[in-house]
Amino acid sequence: MPRHARVLSLLLVWIVNTVALLAVAYLMPSVRVESFGTALIAAALLGLANAVIRPILVLLTLPATILTLGLFIFVINGLLFLGVAHLVDGFQVLGFWHAVGASIVFSLVAWLLSSLVQR
Repeated sequence: MPRHARVLSLLLVWIVNTVALLAVAYLMPSVRVESFGTALIAAALLGLANAVIRPILVLLTLPATILTLGLFIFVINGLLFLGVAHLVDGFQVLGFWHAVGASIVFSLVAWLLSSLVQR
């Protein structure tokens, strides 16, 4: 794949994740995003956290993940979502369980939007 196609693909994923984050804020009153710019920054940090930190956490918590039949992954996703909310001004989540729910909704909306865009 040519370099410009990879860059465009990355930008498209970033925009899809930004729109998904805005949708989560619209659907869930426990999540607040102040602006589109805030959503852009938060989506970029969520993508970075999922690419870099999440694999390390999954590996470190593998015994807990196996014991819970994979359900501990939801805890990891919620922690990453909550962590990004703490880092970005204007992006707020009310608490841990709200972050777990928001990360599930975010994943579903991003998946749906990605499938619509790739058609």
